[in-house]
Amino acid sequence: MSDSALERIELKIAYLESANQELSDIVYRQQRDIDTLRAQMSAYQRQLDAWRSEQSDSPAVDERPPHY
Repeated sequence: MSDSALERIELKIAYLESANQELSDIVYRQQRDIDTLRAQMSAYQRQLDAWRSEQSDSPAVDERPPHY
């Protein structure tokens, strides 16, 4: 194998290693963002559930009083 062919292979490997690391970093950041969004969504769901339970406990505004 000639020196130029070996050098091309080494350059390609270096490029692929760099690209692989960059993609790995991107996937890590995306997973971190997904985890954050899931936690926020769970918190919002708990708030919504609490609000719904408060609304069901309070009498409705349009509800007729029992003496009618």
